[in-house]
Amino acid sequence: MGFSILIPVRLDDVMEGVINHFKLAQFQFFLIAQDRIRLPAYKGSTLRGGFGHAFKKIVCVNREKICESCMLKQKCAYSYIFETPPPSDTKKMRKYPYAPHPFVITPPLEEEREYNQGDTLSFGLTLIGKSVEFLPYFIYTFDELGQIGIGKGRGKYKLVEVKTKKNYTEEEVIYSSADKMLRQNIKTAGLEEILDSFSHFSPSGLLTINFITPTRLKFEGRLSGTLEFHILIRNMLRRISLLSYFHCGEELNLDFKSLIEKSYEVKVKKSNLQWFDWERYSNRQETKMMMGGFTGLITFEGEFETFLPFLLLGEYIHVGKGTSFGLGKYQIMGN
Repeated sequence: MGFSILIPVRLDDVMEGVINHFKLAQFQFFLIAQDRIRLPAYKGSTLRGGFGHAFKKIVCVNREKICESCMLKQKCAYSYIFETPPPSDTKKMRKYPYAPHPFVITPPLEEEREYNQGDTLSFGLTLIGKSVEFLPYFIYTFDELGQIGIGKGRGKYKLVEVKTKKNYTEEEVIYSSADKMLRQNIKTAGLEEILDSFSHFSPSGLLTINFITPTRLKFEGRLSGTLEFHILIRNMLRRISLLSYFHCGEELNLDFKSLIEKSYEVKVKKSNLQWFDWERYSNRQETKMMMGGFTGLITFEGEFETFLPFLLLGEYIHVGKGTSFGLGKYQIMGN
């Protein structure tokens, strides 16, 4: 993140139920190309797709093509991480086959698409709630994926190191290919720690957000090609609420209606958003899918204190559709 924020957020009724139980952890994976690796323009699709294929190959015991009919789906690591079925007694998303994924893969953001032997590339991984316990599966799977190969031509790589954020300023190695040992000093953070990690910035009535990866937000059942603040907040609150319920073990106690009504008071002052189209092939649906979204800068004007905690958390967990690919990554900018 480019700067820090200190805001006079009172951890009052608005945030009650979010502070203590919503936990996450961030990691950075470092790879060295063993062959020539050729990746598409948006690398998140290749990384998540390769991870899913290798993960299922490693842990699936009955080789079902889909998890829905498998009797082990409620206890299976792959099912929980990659398909995430809602529990049978769920109060939310009863009509939906999948709950939100508890992970975000943030791909390399550089423009390079080809990596030669010996080149280094890295990507980020955020694990949310219970999924932090499954970190060894992610490390083992990405290590195995390196031997399978990724991208056009299946270029192979070696997973050499995994780091975690220590106090969200320093990085600490928790895995190295030298000894293939996972060190168990994993740092998790809740919203209170995230807020405490920000300093020397106070809202001035203007808030600029830089959408770094394509962002897909829905409003009234349709993808939104433009952005109003209430659409961003609706999507952010929904994402935090569902992740909290399915992966952090607690339902949020928030007045969603009042928050959304208040969000209408914040207006767009300036927008430089552009639409970015990209395409991926879905093995599960056996079809090509368009996954476009907007990127760029937008400045809002209004009162933000109530919403900043949610927006700050969103920098870690992203927003909108396709977050497990790394879509919906944004950064709050200084004004």
